Amino acid sequence: MNVQVNKIDDLNLELTIGIEAADYAEIERKKLAQRRKTADFKGFRKGNVPASLIKKVYGEQCLVEAVNAVIADALDKHISENNLHILGEPLGSEKQPELEWVDGGDFTFIFDLALSPEVNFEVEKSDTVPSYTITVAAKDKTSMAESMKKYYEEKKEEKSDEDIDKEVSERLEAQYKNEAEWRLNKDIRDYFVQKAGLQLPEAFLKRWLLVANNGKVTAEDIEKEFDGFAADFKWQLVRGYLMKKFDLKIEDNDIHEAAKAFVTYQYAMYGLSNVPEEMISEAVVNVLHDQKQIERLVEQVEDQKVIARLKEEITLKSTKISSAKFREL
Repeated sequence: MNVQVNKIDDLNLELTIGIEAADYAEIERKKLAQRRKTADFKGFRKGNVPASLIKKVYGEQCLVEAVNAVIADALDKHISENNLHILGEPLGSEKQPELEWVDGGDFTFIFDLALSPEVNFEVEKSDTVPSYTITVAAKDKTSMAESMKKYYEEKKEEKSDEDIDKEVSERLEAQYKNEAEWRLNKDIRDYFVQKAGLQLPEAFLKRWLLVANNGKVTAEDIEKEFDGFAADFKWQLVRGYLMKKFDLKIEDNDIHEAAKAFVTYQYAMYGLSNVPEEMISEAVVNVLHDQKQIERLVEQVEDQKVIARLKEEITLKSTKISSAKFREL
């Protein structure tokens, strides 16, 4: 076996793997032998089909499987031994020569690999992000008060102007607090993604997204959505770096609590606020049996832990802003 590396640039490698018959012959032999044990041919007892007939019928398939197994092992070994931090998965190169599946022949495979950019920066008190306090405007209060008056009239409930004014103020303050918190978290993420200054192997990632989605999206779809994907991808890399830098860990209880919060929120969306604890617990178990849900919760918990730690380490500049100006941010 021969492995050649061509470094295209700091983020892209071209890997050429050449294999000979000696590299795959034993695997091929075992695959043919296994086929012979299970093959069901009329006129022959199972396990006694002539080897020549097995090879005639299954030879190319076993050859392909054996060669692919050797290639996959060679790729994994090269990545592991050279401590390569790759993005996505290796892709067959557009330079790949056409293969002729001839038993005993030599085969050459060319792969494109993309490397993860190095993330390295310090988190300092001089890192400053605005923390907004949104003032409640009279216009906002008037609009909501009118809506609430109509609501209570329809329900035939009596509410004084003073009570309505108090409720409106409390609701708007809670709403604006949540919006300001969301904005702060977003601004912190954006700030450190920009500070990290990461470059991505964009051409490779666009190809990888097309292959990984297996026909579910088009190249045009990927091009249209790529900026958003790239921003999220950069934050994932930064977040992973900060998890290690601050030695943050995710415990089982963190995932369980996140699942519980998710379930409670889902019930609330349907107007169910006093759900029995046993129903919530049962729903949490169902969520934690779904691997995709677990992966989503892990990302969510990582986000929370990293953002919370950053808020302790950096300077949050308290900034008052009107609701109108906040909407323009």
